[in-house]
Amino acid sequence: MLVAGFTGWNDAGDAASTALRTMIEAWGADALAEIDPEVFTDFATVRPHVKLDEQHRRSIVWPTVGVWSVSLPGTDVLLVLGPEPALRWRAFSEQILGVCEKFNVAMAISLGALLADVPHSRPVPLIGTATDDLLIDRFELQRSHYEGPTGIVGVLHDTLHRAGVATASLWAAVPGYASQLPSPKAAMALVERACTMIGTPAPLAALASGAAEYDARVAALIGDDDDMVEYLSRLEEISDDGEADDDLPEAEPVDPDALMSEVEQFLREQD
Repeated sequence: MLVAGFTGWNDAGDAASTALRTMIEAWGADALAEIDPEVFTDFATVRPHVKLDEQHRRSIVWPTVGVWSVSLPGTDVLLVLGPEPALRWRAFSEQILGVCEKFNVAMAISLGALLADVPHSRPVPLIGTATDDLLIDRFELQRSHYEGPTGIVGVLHDTLHRAGVATASLWAAVPGYASQLPSPKAAMALVERACTMIGTPAPLAALASGAAEYDARVAALIGDDDDMVEYLSRLEEISDDGEADDDLPEAEPVDPDALMSEVEQFLREQD
């Protein structure tokens, strides 16, 4: 299996990248490959960093997309993490496909996060989509009917799907009013759902304390703003009404169709 996530516009609250980083570190994944960023990256947008060692010698750290591998009970997993490429998306996707073909990847999952009108004080809404009927039935996913602008995730899914690799996409909704704060809570939801699909225990311990702190930080952020407190109250009512009316499971208290509309609207607004 392959799990991929990219920093950038499809990583609201750093949720997708944090989820991937957590799995890489918690599972002790081994570095397998790096994709040379020179061909795919606009360095004026995603800049390299200067790093000093203990002797104050300078080196450049380039924004590369990395591939890690780990053997888990029941399956082997490849993990892909790095900045969303700005150039030559088809060629980039062919690079990932080459890795998938070399290691006989049968299924790929992408992780993403978007800003939406959801309350931080409720479970994180997730939406899962796929084009493969077997995946849709097995993991209770939805078939996406979206038409409009897409990013590297959409291009990568198309490349893998055409090559016969089953693909699924998981998106977490992050509160728009807390967009400036990283959301370990959303990362936890992505890790848990992805690991359910992989069939392995989710490494949630590293994110648990951060998720509790996140709720406290967001509450402090809006605590002195009466308008924001009223807005949050309305979001909570909508979320609770949706849970009661639709009898959705606790992890998905928001109407999936409504969240899908949020995803589609979010994509259409991108340049």
